[in-house]
Amino acid sequence: MNYFMLAGASSNVGKTTVTMGIMAAFKKRGLRVKPFKTGPDYIDPMFHRFVTGEPSINLDTWMLDEETIRGLFSRRLAEKDLGIVEGVMGLYDGHSLESDVGSSAYLAKTIDAPVILIIDGRGMAKSAAAMVKGYVDFDPDTKIAGVIINRISTESHYLLLKEMIEAYNDVTCLGYFPNNPDIVMDSRHLGLVPVEEIADFRDKVDKAGELAEAHIDLDTLWKISQHDQLVDPFADPFSDYATKYQGLRIGVPKDRAFNFYYDDNFMALKHAGVEVVEFSPLNDASLPESLDGLYIGGFPEIFGAELAANTAMIADIKSKLEAGLPCYAECGGLMYLTNSMTLNSGETNPAVGFFEADAQMTKRLQRFGYVNIAAYLCGKTIEIRGHEFHHSLVSTTEALPTAYVITKKGKTWTCGYRQKNVLAGYPHIHFYSNPLFLTSLLNVALEHQAGQA
Repeated sequence: MNYFMLAGASSNVGKTTVTMGIMAAFKKRGLRVKPFKTGPDYIDPMFHRFVTGEPSINLDTWMLDEETIRGLFSRRLAEKDLGIVEGVMGLYDGHSLESDVGSSAYLAKTIDAPVILIIDGRGMAKSAAAMVKGYVDFDPDTKIAGVIINRISTESHYLLLKEMIEAYNDVTCLGYFPNNPDIVMDSRHLGLVPVEEIADFRDKVDKAGELAEAHIDLDTLWKISQHDQLVDPFADPFSDYATKYQGLRIGVPKDRAFNFYYDDNFMALKHAGVEVVEFSPLNDASLPESLDGLYIGGFPEIFGAELAANTAMIADIKSKLEAGLPCYAECGGLMYLTNSMTLNSGETNPAVGFFEADAQMTKRLQRFGYVNIAAYLCGKTIEIRGHEFHHSLVSTTEALPTAYVITKKGKTWTCGYRQKNVLAGYPHIHFYSNPLFLTSLLNVALEHQAGQA
């Protein structure tokens, strides 16, 4: 197996741009590049998929146990593939002071990945050596195998930093990325702007790939990536249900407004025998025929006017949900099912109107981080882990049964709503965190299918 991790010394060192360039350079060399992302991020995997043509897999060591992480990772890598894992935040930034769980370093140790540390070289000389030494010595079990220096103005500056770093550390500087505004990507309230909204993204990818080819020692990086087989083939826990759920059709909105999903959640549905049927709330006039349920996760608020203009789709979704069609919705999916979505500009657009509630974007981040979730499903409480990240609030005009009881660091609150066969809330949930959550949702869909027969 061949793989390595690209991790930043901190957030905002440009690791996504560097990752994008290195992926593009190796792909240009004819390798099949398999991308992975540390933690719960949705937007970076979109970049990965655009560059490599392969789905990017979220590996989250807080939501998933180590055995599952190794299984989900290794099953995606064939013998001649190159796996490139992008880190999250700074290398050692994890769930808490007491634990490295959730950090890039913890994931690297879980899958035995060599780490290439990305640092911002601006305004430094010998201090770069001290910085790298701190990261190398902080946890010797984290295998920092090389350093890439970003945002360098001249090659002479890079050579100076390389000399300093290698004089004080047993690591190799593998190259640098010049400070180039042509490959910088814009940000907004949920992080980087999604790939579908960047008109010149192909040009940025091509330029980043050219810079990686010119300034990064890709041959040494390939040698660093080579490993023995990681683990035995993964026994997917959902495969045991393939016969039970065979024939279920679950509709999933997939377009510019709806694209925030963990790819392994679709793999879970596939192994459970479910057919995923994609549709576009932006472009289609109605839901696909003969659906047994919906799974809605997205980013709809920016496209509120376009979604509202498709009155036929909105009416069809509402009528089907009112008639009992099961639906699981998360974050943007919850917002889409309310009466309206309002942007910070004051622009308000009608939404599906299933819940007597309204969604309002806020300038302040409302919730961010990992959460423990208690969901009431099929007459029982199911414990599962999730992640919240939203700049919006949903307010109701009438009392509704809540979807979840959430706890985080000693605080408890309720979130989302249950109505008819719809469960909707803010947390993003990874189905492999607790398979009982998905199988309970599918049981509701199975009952609905039987009632339609």
